[in-house]
Amino acid sequence: MNTRFLRIGCALSLLLCHFNAQAEESYLQRVIKDIIEIINASSTQVPTLNTLNQLPEPLSDEDFHLYSSEKVSLGNLLFYDKILSGNMNTSCATCHHGLAATGDGLSLSVGEGGNGLGVTRDTGFEHDEIHERVPRNAPHIFNAGAKEMTVMFYDGRVFEDPSHPSGFISPAGLDLPLGLDNTLAAQAMFPVTSATEMAGQLGENPVADQAAVNQLSGPGGVWDLLATRIRNIPEYVALFRQAFPEINQASDIEFVHIANALAAFESVIWRADNSAFDQYLRGDKGAMSPNQIAGMNLFYDDAGCAECHSGQLLGQASDFKSIAMIQMGPGKGDNAVGYQDGQDDFGRERVTGSPQDRYKFRVLSARNAPLTGPWGHSGAYDDLRSLIKHHLDPIQATAQYDKTQVKLPYRADLNAIDFTVYDDENRKAMILASSDITPRQLTEQQIDRLIDFLEAATDHNSINLRNEVPIKVPSGLPIFD
Repeated sequence: MNTRFLRIGCALSLLLCHFNAQAEESYLQRVIKDIIEIINASSTQVPTLNTLNQLPEPLSDEDFHLYSSEKVSLGNLLFYDKILSGNMNTSCATCHHGLAATGDGLSLSVGEGGNGLGVTRDTGFEHDEIHERVPRNAPHIFNAGAKEMTVMFYDGRVFEDPSHPSGFISPAGLDLPLGLDNTLAAQAMFPVTSATEMAGQLGENPVADQAAVNQLSGPGGVWDLLATRIRNIPEYVALFRQAFPEINQASDIEFVHIANALAAFESVIWRADNSAFDQYLRGDKGAMSPNQIAGMNLFYDDAGCAECHSGQLLGQASDFKSIAMIQMGPGKGDNAVGYQDGQDDFGRERVTGSPQDRYKFRVLSARNAPLTGPWGHSGAYDDLRSLIKHHLDPIQATAQYDKTQVKLPYRADLNAIDFTVYDDENRKAMILASSDITPRQLTEQQIDRLIDFLEAATDHNSINLRNEVPIKVPSGLPIFD
């Protein structure tokens, strides 16, 4: 890289920012723009004025929830311990594993009843066979502990609301207990209540039985039953006493403490803010390659990525959009007009009740994107280039969609319904009609540059997370799946 050109270009771009407030473009501004264009036409790249105006402030400790090492260590053990599932055969890590970039590598997760980890996981056997695939893709957890992450789940059904007694709106309503540290902790209250994810089916165990009748809180509810298991393990009691000053004895442990410890682990260990892009934002203008800077200019300009993927996390947690994502899998029980199979997923409408929000889903962070496939609320895309093309033109991408890319364990009855919605032209048309995307055209080379920038926004510390997987857990249950 010609570092002299780079320094000159960056200086000119910054100088241009100072002139930008003027109502009319001056001769000097025009000259500076011409010089920047000449530099970017060479092998050296510098940010354009439009890019500079949109670059976020660098992330710092002030932007994240911070926790004690004792609470983080406790959360680490709980996260990998199957004691928190109804049948004690599934942990949080089953679908969000350190060896799978905090996801599971599958298009749609296989929760309670399956065997194996990540793409090797099967659908279970005989009486333990799963009843359905988890209806949505397991999203990555990188930077979920950022303070701006005040909305959780693809449809945003858990979100911060200071006017609510618990501080959060959630499916539990007024049953959500007090004392949760943040939205990430509030989110941690719910996977254990899902029959498909962790609780199990009615009749299999007391946790599943209570989940089936939506008895989540109170004595004998889902959360109390699971907390009781933890109270009965002396090693956990000692660890909770170390991590929480208010806990003096086993009976003081509530599921709220468990959720807060889980959030502590996820917040601290899976923070990802040391990418080349982060280093660039902090002042190291040589941290990104010319191709990555060219991709950054596209991201913030012609490709239109930053229209949704903006801010410090390259994605606003409270923003919901329809990109007409391919719908596949069992669905969420929703039915488009004229259908009764429940295989649709109305997304945000399930929370707001507004038809205008149909097929809208939460905008996820584009940070660490190269690591976190499959992508989309249904995990429909396993190829990053194909995903980008879908964002550029959903209609064309849907018409050219390759079903063979999905990562789903085979089972004849499940496979038979995986593409029910996609194969129905009427349903497909309804999804496409909801799109918020204005189609754009980029060359293959420009897409290469976008991928280069996404690589620059990937923290290399997130690539190898095997040291976060504990050797054993206090329950004595096996770590492996």
